[in-house]
Amino acid sequence: MRIAFISNVVYPFVTGGAEKRIYEIGRRLADSGHDITIYGRHFWDGPPEITYEGMRLRAVSPERELYAEERRSITEAIEFAKDLVLPLYRHRDEHDVVVVSVFPYFPVLASKISTIASELPVVTTWHEVWQDYWNEYLGNLAPFGKAIEYLTASVPQYPLAVSGITADRLEELSPTHDDVPIVPNGIDYDKICSVDPAKNGFDVLFAGRLIKDKRVDRLLEAFDRVAPHNKTLGIIGEGPELRTLQAKAENLESTDQITFLGFLEDYNDVLGHMRVADIFVSPSTREGFGITYAEAMAAGCTVIGVDHPDSAASEVIGDAGFVVKPTINDLAVSLDAAIAGYCPSCSPCEQARQYDWDHVAERAKLVYSNALGH
Repeated sequence: MRIAFISNVVYPFVTGGAEKRIYEIGRRLADSGHDITIYGRHFWDGPPEITYEGMRLRAVSPERELYAEERRSITEAIEFAKDLVLPLYRHRDEHDVVVVSVFPYFPVLASKISTIASELPVVTTWHEVWQDYWNEYLGNLAPFGKAIEYLTASVPQYPLAVSGITADRLEELSPTHDDVPIVPNGIDYDKICSVDPAKNGFDVLFAGRLIKDKRVDRLLEAFDRVAPHNKTLGIIGEGPELRTLQAKAENLESTDQITFLGFLEDYNDVLGHMRVADIFVSPSTREGFGITYAEAMAAGCTVIGVDHPDSAASEVIGDAGFVVKPTINDLAVSLDAAIAGYCPSCSPCEQARQYDWDHVAERAKLVYSNALGH
């Protein structure tokens, strides 16, 4: 197959879950003989079109800041979509299928415009469906976000979702979509297992962006209730809640046992801390997938997540860890059990193995092929 991936940012020049997914799937398909092109912004050095790890990277828009005050820039997404239309149209005969990452939404609409005069199928990868979350994210502008999300879901496409919860929400948003195939996000299982453990690790670990939805404040309270004096908690990540969380930790009895490590530039350093930790806790109530759960299970951690309508934690963790109500008390009870050595009924490593990128790439290839009618 000749596959065109559409993403305004390109891994590893910009790091993030959606772009890493394209990179991992794309390079595996390229290795097996498929022709891969990634359309994105010009974040790399050198000419606008290069070959990288067997894939063609084609810049259609210049490098630009992606965020505006902690939020993804809407104008950036619109600009990239505008810049994409003509290059994709001109090269449309070079591809058999176009795969677009959602969110942002505008490149989906641009891809449809570029391919409207051809039979080139557009596959969309839905990481989340926000619906009412727009009210919290945009406030008075929420109707604009909801309208764009609905419009994006309504255009002709071959959608896939990274989790069951996202598939269900997409089907609710647009009844024309049913039986949306699920192709989860992935991990490099062997790499995680071979990373050197951190020299100065922690017994309990959290890793993620420090925003309200991650509910790290509840983790701090739960840890303070049950952790023995010889147990430590490491918090990896940055975000708008950092100072609030640090102030909260300073007022806890266990304050000397809690360390904020900030953002770790090297991904292997995060994995190294997972390899040391006995327990990984992420009480996040909003997870379109939850890749850190899979990574931590591959590293051998007992994982604790929460059961919430906006989170796919229960799908990812299964019976290989704890999935509890998102309350301080329930987190404390599960954390106490994990510290005491509770073993889940399913092996965390075996649960994680199904998310290896090799398996994910094969599942993705099948969906792309089905879109072609193969």
